[in-house]
Amino acid sequence: MLRVKVTTCVSLVLGIVLLATLVAACGGDEPATSAGGPSAGATSAGYDDAELRERLTSLQYDVTQRGGTEPPFDNEYWDEHRDGVYVDIVSGAPLFSSLDKFDSGTGWPSFTQPIAPDAVTTHVDSSLGMSRAEVRSAGADSHLGHVFPDGPPTTGLRYCINSAALRFVPKEDLEREGYGRYLSLFADASDAPQ
Repeated sequence: MLRVKVTTCVSLVLGIVLLATLVAACGGDEPATSAGGPSAGATSAGYDDAELRERLTSLQYDVTQRGGTEPPFDNEYWDEHRDGVYVDIVSGAPLFSSLDKFDSGTGWPSFTQPIAPDAVTTHVDSSLGMSRAEVRSAGADSHLGHVFPDGPPTTGLRYCINSAALRFVPKEDLEREGYGRYLSLFADASDAPQ
């Protein structure tokens, strides 16, 4: 009797391993979680995985490539108040402006909208037993965070973004770092010539 139970358990485990292998080989529809993600070769956006592992911190890699989440109130930009642009840590593509940033009380940087409509993409994320809208960078396909319909007026959206997926470029450094075209976002009447 014991031998039949052990054989049945072994068969069940082998079936689960085979099923998991098939799902991984076919590439499922679910986003990567911090337990998964790429292990070698190219990432989904064509970036070299080994280069990313060397260039990014372990937290940046976990967030952007494996769908991880950093702790609230213990991240670089949740309390950043300077004018500037937030860019994708992987590609350098502009994603959000400080003009659209607000204090959501969540402990993560929150924005009402991306810097341009095509800067980010959204995807269904069914992890954690709930359905959420995952936000990814359009060019590098970096996991950024999630968007929720509980933001302030104008858009009513809250883009809740991991600091680890971003690099902040202050307004005074935009020109020097190649983002000069975004300086016009921060021009106001006091800057205009008389």
